[in-house]
Amino acid sequence: MNAPIKRPLKQHIEHNHPAAPERSVFDHREFKGHEQVVFGHDRESGLLTIIAIHDTRLGPALGGCRMWDYATTGEAVTDALRLSRGMTYKNALAGLDLGGGKAVIIGDPRHDKTAGLLAAFGEQVERLAGRYITAEDVGISAEDMEIVASETRHARGTRATGLGDPSPYTALGVFVGIKAAVAHRFGSDKLNGRTISLQGLGHVGMILARMLHDAGARLIVSDIHQPSVERAVAEFGAATIEAGKAHKAEADVFAPCALGAGLNDVTIPAIKAPIVAGAANNQLAEDRHGQMLKDRGILYAPDYAINAGGVISIAVAKPGGGEMAVRDKVMAIGQTLSHIFERAAALDLPTHVVADQIAEERLASAGR
Repeated sequence: MNAPIKRPLKQHIEHNHPAAPERSVFDHREFKGHEQVVFGHDRESGLLTIIAIHDTRLGPALGGCRMWDYATTGEAVTDALRLSRGMTYKNALAGLDLGGGKAVIIGDPRHDKTAGLLAAFGEQVERLAGRYITAEDVGISAEDMEIVASETRHARGTRATGLGDPSPYTALGVFVGIKAAVAHRFGSDKLNGRTISLQGLGHVGMILARMLHDAGARLIVSDIHQPSVERAVAEFGAATIEAGKAHKAEADVFAPCALGAGLNDVTIPAIKAPIVAGAANNQLAEDRHGQMLKDRGILYAPDYAINAGGVISIAVAKPGGGEMAVRDKVMAIGQTLSHIFERAAALDLPTHVVADQIAEERLASAGR
């Protein structure tokens, strides 16, 4: 790992994160009744972190830690608020007795991540005394989480707490979710001969690509990391497309598996696939984009419903095992999505609205 960030905090923020107009987090457009938002800093390692706890009515807030070189601190706050709320709904819809939270670390994971920074983040999590439980996310690996866990009892996805890396279970959930969407749209869940445009070949995307290939699907792949694209071409015979054009591919399914907000005013009119189903979090740039997809006749698998496999593996697995129980619950994601699709069709509502309704019904019952 590289040396810690030694630039003083104020200089680091001014250099990498230009000032934004003064505004309270309570006035932020993504603040949706969050219970707690914590800003953390460690002088020695250079850690800058934001931990957002959205809702703990069902239990402690569980959600991964994302490390990203945000252009501004405001973007990091937006991500933490959006993603933590998404985790509340994801955990509720998955039937887990857990609330929703999320952490972000500001910095480039390829250059700024150090053992000291990860340990300092673990100390920040420990100070929250179990209200927030962390795990890996974009920019943070299973190995990184082992370092975090050395400083807190409230880290999951580690060898000591269960099955380790949750990525294979996230990919499995997305795979069965794609099959459910294909069945709803085409009348059969068979993927043989179907074309999938897969945007993003990270931990989850590459595993998902293998599952889709093994099921007989034709792949069109894209990623900003060219070696990953080359690997998919070599191993799966995939065709390629520029990452920014993946939504324009002629395909049966567009599977966004990179960062969020990719479904927006620019991309939605250009989507050619009749199904959008992928692993990325917070895919809708705004709620109204779910209605735009419906108006175009595109079946959307709500992200927090289809990508819940990883959080299920973290929540259900026990130290030393529990894989069968995890797989059974992950496989049920397909049934959950089928229910969402059917209810949305019956009520003539966008699928994300119906998914929200189901999650909110469970949250309301917990609050009584």
